[in-house]
Formats: sequence, structure tokens, C-alpha cells
Amino acid sequence: MTTTITAPASGGKQAVRAAIPEVSNHIGLRQTMANSLTMAYRGLLKIKHNPEQLFDVTIQPVLFTALFAYIFGGAIGGSVQAYLPVLIPGILVQTVVLTSVVTGTQLREDMDKGVFDRFKSLPIARVSALAGALLADMVRYGIATILTVVVGLILGYRPGGGFAGVLVAGLIVVFCSFAVSWIWALVGVTGKSAAAVQGISMMIMFPLTFMSGAFALVKTMPGWLQAINKANPVYYMVNSCRDLMNGNVYSSNIAWCLIGSVIVIAVFAPLAIRAYMRKA
Repeated sequence: MTTTITAPASGGKQAVRAAIPEVSNHIGLRQTMANSLTMAYRGLLKIKHNPEQLFDVTIQPVLFTALFAYIFGGAIGGSVQAYLPVLIPGILVQTVVLTSVVTGTQLREDMDKGVFDRFKSLPIARVSALAGALLADMVRYGIATILTVVVGLILGYRPGGGFAGVLVAGLIVVFCSFAVSWIWALVGVTGKSAAAVQGISMMIMFPLTFMSGAFALVKTMPGWLQAINKANPVYYMVNSCRDLMNGNVYSSNIAWCLIGSVIVIAVFAPLAIRAYMRKA
């Protein structure tokens, strides 16, 4: 006896999803963490086979640091050497924070290609694909941090905060960028296309980074712009990095960064996961 299965005439992507067997959601925390790490490893393998994905964290730090140092160093700081203590912490924050935008863009691309639909047929925690993508991107943040500092040292920057100050500053930037990536993960899950996600995220992040004092001290800006910066999270990241890298000073800016990052994760992580679970 044979059975003929007729494919649905319409329905497109929904029909394909309906044909994929559902996997039980009763998966423990330990397996969820293990699945997330496996998906993070998958993300790193994607970078290995597509090294052009690292252009934004390899070419950008070198290009931006050198250009800003030699073009604006004399005008803003009086000389390149005098400008580097202002520039390097600022360019570090800008580079890593803008890298977090890629999280939402690549997530949207994978969803459009149906990659996450295939994961539904696997005996894994459904949220692990999302969590793994965000964890893998932390490696990108680390690469961008190291390259920016190395380029600064090559140009002649000598951090007064020493190794400890630079290390703590790098960890704070990576953690804050991980928190911001949850925002772009939500935008990526709910966005209509990768181009739209990138356009929205860049439209928001570029003004925030440039007016934060990353390239020029906020005290030289108009009073109304200084007031706006009090509500700009990137402003506190830049100040934290300058305090740590130039003097190993632990100021209230660090507390604002950490508290703000925890709040962002607490708010946007559940929203991103909920939106993802509805579509995955």
C-alpha cells in the first residue's frame, strides 16, 4: 500500500515550516547552555570560511584610528601625540559598539535564508541559535578591542593606566557591546530585511557615537549638546575608557555603564527571545 502526499499549492515559507517536525521544548538548562556554545562555535566557523565578515573589526580599527589621528590630531589636540589619549579610548568604543550592529543584520540574513527553520528539526533548545549568535559576536568585539589598542600603541599612544587599566576598559566595552547587541537582535528578529536592520541601527548609532565625545571632548561642545549627552549611554562608555586607560581611575562612569548594561539586557533579552520564539 502506498500513500501519496500532496505538497501544498500555496503557503510558501509557512508551508515549509509546517513540514518541519517540531522538537520537544522540554530541554534543561545545562543542555540549553551546551547547545548555545555549539551554536557559538558554528558562528566562529562561519567566520573561518568567510573571513570577509571580519573586515569591520580588522580594517576599520586600523583605518579609522590612523585617519582620525593624522587628520584631526593637530586641529583638536595640537599634535598627534597629544590627541591620542583622547582618540584611542573613543575610537575603541566607537569601533566595538558599531560592531554590535552586525548581530542584528546577520541574524536577519540567517532567518531570511531559512537557516533557523532547519534548526527546528534538531533536538536542541530553540533559543540556542539566538544565544549562540550573540556569544560568537563577543569574539568579534575582542578582536576589535585588541586591534584598536595595538594600532594606538604603534602610533605612539602610551596608556597611563597601564595594562590593568586597558584590560578593564576592554572588558567593559565588550560587556556593554554585548548588552547593546540584544537591542539589535530584537531589531533583527522583527525587521523586514537585513538592509532595513542595518539602516535603522546605523541611523541611531552614528549620532550617539559621534556626539558622545569619542573624538572631541564634550566640554568643547554647545551647552544643549552637553545636556543631551547626559542621557547618552555611549558618553559614559567613552568616559569610563578614558578614565581607565589614561589613569586607571575607577569613576562613577563605570557604575553607570554596568548598571545601564544590566538594565538593557534585562529589558531587551526577554523581548528578543520572545520575538524570536514566535518566529523560529
